[in-house]
Amino acid sequence: MLRIRFQRVGSKRQPSYRLVVMDQRVARNGGIVENIGFHNPRTRPSTDEVNFERALYWLSVGAQPTVAATSVFKRTGLFDLLARLRKGETLEALAAEAAAKKAAATPVSPRTSYPAPLQKGE
Repeated sequence: MLRIRFQRVGSKRQPSYRLVVMDQRVARNGGIVENIGFHNPRTRPSTDEVNFERALYWLSVGAQPTVAATSVFKRTGLFDLLARLRKGETLEALAAEAAAKKAAATPVSPRTSYPAPLQKGE
């Protein structure tokens, strides 16, 4: 079964996460099927970037999101778009609407709000 879940990237104590589609039996940093977004919890507010068209596609063919991925999808409004897709709207129209909404949103600074933690002995 395919899962939509986080894959941890970043250096020690400075995590960021890719939102990926992969087989549920594969290790966290194992082979992925597709990268569909990212999540950076170190910015204020946290940065959530999702490729709506690909995420809607994978959800429509049966990929199951994890609890963490579900929270990102709720924050970005993807589940509302998925409900509309299941009612009969086209994927292209929903993707165009999501792109317009993303362009109108205020950008979040990519700089982190949290300094890197001090190493022992510093």
